[in-house]
Amino acid sequence: MESLRALATWSGAIAGLLLIVVGGLIQAAVPFHDAAGWAIRPLGVTLQVPALLLTALVGGPRSALLAAVAYLSVGLFQLPVFHEGGGVGYLVDPGFGYLAGFVPAAWVTGRLARQEGMNDPFTLAVVAVGGLVVIHLCGLTNLLIGGLAGRWDGNLMVLVVGYSLALLPQLLLCCAVGVLAWLLRRLLLIES
Repeated sequence: MESLRALATWSGAIAGLLLIVVGGLIQAAVPFHDAAGWAIRPLGVTLQVPALLLTALVGGPRSALLAAVAYLSVGLFQLPVFHEGGGVGYLVDPGFGYLAGFVPAAWVTGRLARQEGMNDPFTLAVVAVGGLVVIHLCGLTNLLIGGLAGRWDGNLMVLVVGYSLALLPQLLLCCAVGVLAWLLRRLLLIES
């Protein structure tokens, strides 16, 4: 039984890592209708964060945590999976706090998703929003600490506003993640 649980954890982690990497390559967009007909409007963010949250909601805390750590490791070891490439130089990038926030967000989201009563799209979307908040709190903390240390050349407010604008479309994507997680959990017979 323990070996099956370990296999499920590692399988979920590998699937999650692949989802996060591929999600970072895909621009999020929504369909809309106007006088000219149907069109697609880009949201200005990738599907990287929703992929992490989906991994946590479906795979649980261990799989999501392993996927998040693996993603950061792959990116920091020069493979270009981050927005502007990869490498240890990202450790001093203003946006690194958001990437580092993947680790606690994966754990918190996965733990909350495994609680009793987490079996409908609305509660799963709320849990996804909680994970998104963790990511943004880590990112803002990094920005503020870097700003106090003088690392951002006085552009702290510009950075905070720029990174915070991503929150709105990501909130919309949390709704989709909640529905998709609910469907996948039903298909995979995951109960809470």
